[in-house]
Amino acid sequence: MRCLTHPLLRRLLCLSPQCVSGGLNQSKGPVLSPKWSPLRQSCSARPGLVTATDVVNYWQQVFEANGIPEARESSEYIVSFVLGAKTFQGLNSKILRTPLTAVQQEQIQQLSNKRLERMPVQYVLGEWDFQDLTLKMRPPVFIPRPETEDLISLVVEEESQKCKKNSGFCFPVPVPHPVILEIGCGSGAIALSLLCKLPQSRVIAVDKEKAAVDLTRENAHRLQLQDRIHILHHDVSYDSAKQLLLWGPVDCVVSNPPYVFHEDMASLDAEILCYEDLDALDGGGDGMRVIKSILALAPSLLKDSGSVFLEVDPRHPGMVENWLHAHPNLLLVLRAVHKDFCGKPRFLHIQNQSR
Repeated sequence: MRCLTHPLLRRLLCLSPQCVSGGLNQSKGPVLSPKWSPLRQSCSARPGLVTATDVVNYWQQVFEANGIPEARESSEYIVSFVLGAKTFQGLNSKILRTPLTAVQQEQIQQLSNKRLERMPVQYVLGEWDFQDLTLKMRPPVFIPRPETEDLISLVVEEESQKCKKNSGFCFPVPVPHPVILEIGCGSGAIALSLLCKLPQSRVIAVDKEKAAVDLTRENAHRLQLQDRIHILHHDVSYDSAKQLLLWGPVDCVVSNPPYVFHEDMASLDAEILCYEDLDALDGGGDGMRVIKSILALAPSLLKDSGSVFLEVDPRHPGMVENWLHAHPNLLLVLRAVHKDFCGKPRFLHIQNQSR
């Protein structure tokens, strides 16, 4: 499915701690207003007279009555998915005028019931677009956020700059074949996107959760990228670096690690708290528990002048820089801080200093 616009996906997932959980009244169940009963009856008793627009409007009202975030967009994505389109706007006029079948209405009802339980749309549909890739999604594996696309762009830009530097030599230089390590691969969104953007690259993708490893492997096979990626069930917080050096020292380590401050976890929306792997979000008291593990491991993994690219909380750049100053033996230096599409400091470029 096509990715939502950046603000829309953020609201759907309510990743920001400022989001307020609406939640369903579990004792009463979903609210269905009596004034919608004629349409509800028509959906079941007279399927030949119900169009896609009718059903979108109906489920929008049901979602709104039950406090479901982005009710209209949720309804549109579900209906368009059942009708075989990426978005509701992608449905042509003929399809919009064609009455839905009873089977289609039943499929829409089943998916909409999942959304009523606050299941994220990405899990409801079982797939989602990230960059140019359609990836399988299933709980509890972390759902990739749109800002992470910028993290991929930074890695691609860095590797492209290396190619340009090499092309300036008067003598032939071998085409670089960068080896990239992703820590915390989740659905494989970052690793597989990098393989597509950097055709000469190879990626080692690791995650401590078997569900994530299995989903990354499934997505790699669906995209026919399995020959260029090695996927490991590995916890960088406890395991050694040795088994990560399958192809020798790496050019780049990239990660969107857990970075939510623990005190902010309870404020996350119901979609996250009920369905996503909270370990993929909780960064501990200072949000840096996994970040520190990655940085401590990086010098034993990177080539000279190799880079670490991290997505972090906006409060982290100064904290990470101070931590690196307190650990000079790592020989890592913060090269750049990049902002996300909201103008917040979100991405760090850290480089290994040549010994």
